[in-house]
Amino acid sequence: MRLISWNVNGLRACMNKGFMEFFKQINADVFCIQESKMHQSQADFNFAPYHSYWNSAEKKGYSGVVVLSKQAPSNVAYDMGITHHDKEGRIITAEYARFYLVNVYTPNAKRELERLEYRMQWEDDFRAFVRNLAKHKPVIICGDLNVAHNEIDLKNPKTNRRNAGFTDEERGKMGELLGSGFIDTFRYFYPTLEGAYSWWSYMGKARENNTGWRIDYFLCSANLQPFLKDAKIYPHIFGSDHCPVGLEIDI
Repeated sequence: MRLISWNVNGLRACMNKGFMEFFKQINADVFCIQESKMHQSQADFNFAPYHSYWNSAEKKGYSGVVVLSKQAPSNVAYDMGITHHDKEGRIITAEYARFYLVNVYTPNAKRELERLEYRMQWEDDFRAFVRNLAKHKPVIICGDLNVAHNEIDLKNPKTNRRNAGFTDEERGKMGELLGSGFIDTFRYFYPTLEGAYSWWSYMGKARENNTGWRIDYFLCSANLQPFLKDAKIYPHIFGSDHCPVGLEIDI
């Protein structure tokens, strides 16, 4: 199976910047989108023959996730079932025969870390959510997790220590998630590869200079390790401040 995940930073905008070209060319079995920033009713996009599942935020033009799947999942669920988390369109869980796929757009701690306390609560609840799924069958988590886990995962770690996405608190929660039975698939294949990023600021020629962060992931349950074939980042694909990431798995 080929799985793709992309934070498009507004699907309607990305459609005008080459989204469909990449979508058709990559021919994924499942294509997950974060930050769609729209409701399905706001545009008539044709993703046939894919089945499409949307979870949009109550607030218009904000957040939102989409799952596009060639094979219809046996079940699709939305959010975590926790009221104060479930208004921003951040999670879709698609169940397949041998695994769950969780498409997630993790909340940003924001400037001045104004949302860091909420982020910590989210992290604990999300970890419990996916661990509960993993009791039933293996789990693949993909999406914008809004954290660079280790110093190798961003260009300038020292100057970003207290910035959103690289605080000790956020990195610690990522460590807890991985420690609870999940593999960072990209680092599994490329443990020492530097300069591999999935997000670049629009400021200061960051993408041109590859001053980036790796904050988009495919994680999987440890018992899926024998089935992993490759993990990919597609930095040559434009259309968003993020680039797509991928996972090849023989399952």
